[in-house]
Amino acid sequence: MTTRNDDTSTGRPRLRADAVTLGYDRRVITEKLSVDIPDHSFTVVVGPNACGKSTLLRALARLLKPAQGRVLLDGRTIGSLPAKAVARTLGLLPQTSVAPDGITVAALVARGRYPHQGLLRQWSVEDEQVVAESMAATGVAELADRQVDELSGGQRQRVWIAMALAQRTPLLLLDEPTTYLDIQHQIDVLDLCAGLHEEGGRTLVAVLHDLNQAARYATHLIAMRDGRVEAEGPPAEIITAELVERVFGVRCRVIEDPESGTPLVVPAARRPRTAAAGVTAASAAATRPAATRAP
Repeated sequence: MTTRNDDTSTGRPRLRADAVTLGYDRRVITEKLSVDIPDHSFTVVVGPNACGKSTLLRALARLLKPAQGRVLLDGRTIGSLPAKAVARTLGLLPQTSVAPDGITVAALVARGRYPHQGLLRQWSVEDEQVVAESMAATGVAELADRQVDELSGGQRQRVWIAMALAQRTPLLLLDEPTTYLDIQHQIDVLDLCAGLHEEGGRTLVAVLHDLNQAARYATHLIAMRDGRVEAEGPPAEIITAELVERVFGVRCRVIEDPESGTPLVVPAARRPRTAAAGVTAASAAATRPAATRAP
């Protein structure tokens, strides 16, 4: 009888990094970094530029091989697994995605079913249904016959998410999914991700730049700095003024978001607005000719 080396049987999360050293060429980004992604969480990774958050996501997605250590998926080294097996378990929305020229929305979303195809299993009614459901869930069904390169940035991002959904994977990784989107489309995309987590039970891992958006949507937050984890846990428990200053170098106050009840980071003003206005008015008065000044 063969015993499978599966972390799910030992209480370990399905996806984790174990003492990984990551980098590009000879430049080391993270060294001996260990991260557990809680199952069924919406985990968000935050941190300043070049801290290693996107590098970590690339390693978790099997796009970057660790120089040392290993990334484990269901207890097995992810690099040892067949590509299609990984793609049936883990979906990825990269930071920049380029669609083939002239491809329609429906055709691009259908590519998410590729990991489920094989010599003995070709396109099926089930695949057709999954594609339709994925487009409906992301609000792009009415765009099915449109060419992807004709769409707005927000629409394209929804299409790429639909393709990732069509993979029907229990884990979904998103690298800065709100980049280049206006505030309305940022909220739309994050609301969609939150719905996938809450209603579908998926495990989501996203890299975000906006700390307040991360605090509002994440169930588990990982704050990184200089290639290491500075703090992790529920946003309400770990986001403090001290943490924000330590990680981002920004003095701030942390208050309760009146809309969501989650932590809201308010950066400290360089100087009070009223004081600055007073100084400006006083300076202007001092420079006016004496004859124009009020008696």
